[in-house]
Amino acid sequence: MTSPDLSAFTEPFCGMTWGWVGTRGTWNTDAARHSLDALESLGANWIVLAYATMQATPQSTHVEADAAPTLTDDEVRWGIREAKRRGWKVCLKPVVNVANGTWRGFISFFERDVPGEPTWAEWFASYGDFIVRHARIAEEEGVELFCVGCEMVMTDHREADWRALIARVREVYSGPITYNCDKYQEDRVTWWDAVDVISASGYYPTGEWPAQLDRVEAVALAHGKPFVFIEAGCPSRDTSPTRPNDWTLAGEPSGDAQARYLGEMLSACAERAWVTGVALWDWPAELYAPTDAALNTDYCMYAKPGEQVVREAYRAALATAPRP
Repeated sequence: MTSPDLSAFTEPFCGMTWGWVGTRGTWNTDAARHSLDALESLGANWIVLAYATMQATPQSTHVEADAAPTLTDDEVRWGIREAKRRGWKVCLKPVVNVANGTWRGFISFFERDVPGEPTWAEWFASYGDFIVRHARIAEEEGVELFCVGCEMVMTDHREADWRALIARVREVYSGPITYNCDKYQEDRVTWWDAVDVISASGYYPTGEWPAQLDRVEAVALAHGKPFVFIEAGCPSRDTSPTRPNDWTLAGEPSGDAQARYLGEMLSACAERAWVTGVALWDWPAELYAPTDAALNTDYCMYAKPGEQVVREAYRAALATAPRP
């Protein structure tokens, strides 16, 4: 088997997640085109197209890959083509969510199969079909990175199942593969050797970045692979820097608090040569009006002080980067 081309990772990964949650009908619209146009000025060189399908409960074994609200294949292709037309490299990131609101990190089953109860094998078969389907799209559209899973904490220990799924993906997709582990899980995944790029969600509280980077560094250097915080960011609320992963945390709108956090995070990562880069969370398919930015408390930094922080950090990173 030919090794995937990793030349795209010789320069910094300056990315943005776009389009979440990918509800059917929200891509390939005038609003989505406007959102992508507005993103161009940020100076990113990667876009992570993130979208979700559903399963009913954390113990359901059927992934509803064809049903609304999941994007259609044509909508996914549209997103890839629009991103490439604007000059971005693309990471395709299909995700499963739970319809009853439970976070996907809690999807799990009995370790020993029990007659009449849902099993790991049933779930991985259905989830795997969904992932392989989108890996084929990634191959056909020339996507530069494919993500096989996102923050599936309770599944991470199923090493053999993940290795088997990655092998299925490699049968249809020739590019680099990554897995997005959750925060604090970087040193718990035992199958990083099976992927080409190590990636994680880096929602670490303000003040903790140096210590967390010390911990993650051992993982990155041990495997000698590109490492990306493929999710990272902070809502624009005064409370959020202390718990940036919590999108429900109450707080007053504060673009300045978000900007300070983003500056701290990006500066800390820039000091570590083994951090290939970050993909910030997130930039929606339908943007709020700039006049509403001061009251918006989401992760998006459009028209907020954090936008300039990110623009300057990305400009500096790419200006000093060696070219492939």
